[in-house]
Amino acid sequence: MTGLSLKEIRKSYGSVDVLHGIDLEIKQGEFIVFVGPSGCGKSTLLRMIAGLENITGGDMYIDGQLVNDVPPSKRGIAMVFQSYALYPHMTVYDNMAFGMKIAGENKQEIDRRVRAAADSLQLGKYLDRLPKALSGGQRQRVAIGRAICRNPKVFLFDEPLSNLDAALRVATRIEIARLNEQMADTTMIYVTHDQVEAMTLADRIVVLSAGHIEQVGAPLELYERPANLFVAKFIGSPAMNIIPATIAEAGSTTTVTLTGGKSVALDIPTAASEKGKSASFGVRPEDLEIASGDAYLFEGEVSIVEALGEVTLLYIEGLVPGEPIIVKLPGTIDIKKGQKMRFSADRQKLHLFDAEGRTYRR
Repeated sequence: MTGLSLKEIRKSYGSVDVLHGIDLEIKQGEFIVFVGPSGCGKSTLLRMIAGLENITGGDMYIDGQLVNDVPPSKRGIAMVFQSYALYPHMTVYDNMAFGMKIAGENKQEIDRRVRAAADSLQLGKYLDRLPKALSGGQRQRVAIGRAICRNPKVFLFDEPLSNLDAALRVATRIEIARLNEQMADTTMIYVTHDQVEAMTLADRIVVLSAGHIEQVGAPLELYERPANLFVAKFIGSPAMNIIPATIAEAGSTTTVTLTGGKSVALDIPTAASEKGKSASFGVRPEDLEIASGDAYLFEGEVSIVEALGEVTLLYIEGLVPGEPIIVKLPGTIDIKKGQKMRFSADRQKLHLFDAEGRTYRR
């Protein structure tokens, strides 16, 4: 069973530590997505799995074999790069066949694999073309096809869609999702900064920050039950609204006092010792709705209206100094700048974090 096991993986460049003891178990056939801000170490970790970066500390196992000192060509891994990395003087066919030719495969097997990969990626009619005659999306599919031809144990994708325009990103993302279904026993690890890619492709998402893993889980688990403030603000677009608060009453339910004096009762238990402590109250923009009457969560003045067609974004001032609260409402709504409004939310969709940023669990 081909899986990956990372145990206390560390990476340093001289005196600069980049990864600080990464522990991660990846099962055969999983589609794992690494996400995190720029510089968090996600691409470095991917390159270490590929063997393109040396391991400073810890152990890495692929299919149960320790691979710390195994060269990239012997790891059973194929990598798809952001920049395509195609040979410009070779046809699509020769680009896809190159790795197998170097490995000494016979011509019949090479031809079978290339044509099968080309058919699955809708590249059959482009096999005689040079890369310069292809669109960006077609070039990326050639790079994916080249990886498929190697029959790897593990696929690695390093931000493969970031060079494509929006329409091509959607089309190529669908191709990758289809590829994942066709190769259900092949493990895939994907690095991206795009949340839509992460949420739609991943079996599990690994959220990285400053060389540490913040949380690992299914996409909806991270969205609905973030482990801490970092994950809460990183997963979701627009980001979760965070409002400073104080715990006024603790127990099986908790009452918090928000900045501005509004009290909110939450179905979240806290220990009696938490009473009086600082906290952070969180609510996602899409979980807010226009309130009627006095049953509201907060109120404020509309400073910006962004009508996007399918949704309308409202920026509300007056609650957190210097930081607007964002409200995401479905469809097009006739709301004007300067209008004063009240908003409410389902209590089950509210979040609370302690002074260190950890989630209070329901």
